[in-house]
Amino acid sequence: MMIARRLLRSNASAQASSLVKYVTSTASLQGHTECLPDASVRHFSSAPSAQSDSTEENGFKGHGMLAPFTAGWQSNELHPLIIERSEGSYVYDINGNKYLDSLAGLWCTALGGSEPRLVKAATDQLNKLPFYHSFWNRTTRPSLDLAQEILSMFTAREMGKVFFTNSGSEANDSQVKLVWYYNNALGRPNKKKFIARTKAYHGSTLISASLTGLPALHQKFDLPAPFVLHTDCPHYWRYHLPGETEEEFATRLATNLENLILKEGPETIAAFIAEPVMGAGGVIPPPKTYFDKVQAVVKKYDILFIADEVITAFGRLGTMFGSDYYNIKPDLVSLAKALSNAYVPIGATLVSPEISDVIHSQSNKLGSFAHGFTYSGHPVACAVAIEALKIYRERDIPGHVKQIAPKFQDGIRAFADSPIIGEVRLYF
Repeated sequence: MMIARRLLRSNASAQASSLVKYVTSTASLQGHTECLPDASVRHFSSAPSAQSDSTEENGFKGHGMLAPFTAGWQSNELHPLIIERSEGSYVYDINGNKYLDSLAGLWCTALGGSEPRLVKAATDQLNKLPFYHSFWNRTTRPSLDLAQEILSMFTAREMGKVFFTNSGSEANDSQVKLVWYYNNALGRPNKKKFIARTKAYHGSTLISASLTGLPALHQKFDLPAPFVLHTDCPHYWRYHLPGETEEEFATRLATNLENLILKEGPETIAAFIAEPVMGAGGVIPPPKTYFDKVQAVVKKYDILFIADEVITAFGRLGTMFGSDYYNIKPDLVSLAKALSNAYVPIGATLVSPEISDVIHSQSNKLGSFAHGFTYSGHPVACAVAIEALKIYRERDIPGHVKQIAPKFQDGIRAFADSPIIGEVRLYF
């Protein structure tokens, strides 16, 4: 795949040029809008909704939702775009307008919006057992089957257990608790800090938003939490030094990471978390040799590696997982989004045998592993996810991505010489 970054290179105002240079996503833009006049903020934050001429009698301005990642003026002054139904890669609003859902929802409907097998899986499970929990050594068959299916599918390294959540944010939130629990069990109470990366996105809950490296998710929320540190964003085109190769850039970033670890004290650093390809921070693939060098650093100081595969899992990079593509050997993995094709909320954390064994041993001493959610391993969500994973394998979705990528690349390459294109990036 290739990503074209649109950057202003005209002689427009210095203010606009400065802003656009740093815009890599809607989220990162929101972190820089304080330097723009109100009209410019509105222009960049949201185009006028196609729903503005709603045929609904009363319209939907000033609706009752506190809408996520939406400015108050948008909710109060504009009709929201209300999507009513979906067919494959297309969605339709309540006025019948058709849209190509090029973002696949929020990087999650990998099989499209009308896969009948997933609807049937949900319906069948709803008719059989719509809910039961997984507390106190009770669970459901779909929960057990999905855990086993995920463990067999993830082959970058052996994983020991799966813990189910309801989202990627919860999965990354749980990673922090699991790592703390693990280090406490090993008698390392000071090994609690986490290192994430500038421009990373790991969620919007208290802890996962702290791990996130985007200012908009920190401002006025009193975040990030003090135990979270951020190291360099691995965007070669934007941050490399003159004459510096990708490999040299990767070496410099790995050295900076090691220096941060030494400054804080290796005995205080619990884990490093990274998306194989940065998503909301700008769709940024790492430079050559980056993950090889970073993994060597964290292993040297006995720091766990968490792969946030919430976006990159299930074929997006032409491999079943991003860890496969970049030869990452993580200690823990976070999943969500395409796990159920987003039809039902579900997330998961994969835990290595070394960590899960320690957690089991500690829970035996304490009486239980006191972490979980009402909907952990929800039977309907798990049933849908099981069917989604079957489809990914049967239809060879990673192979399909590899097959269609060259055509997409050729199309994007046509824009490479445009004066407003700063970079065209290839994954393979």
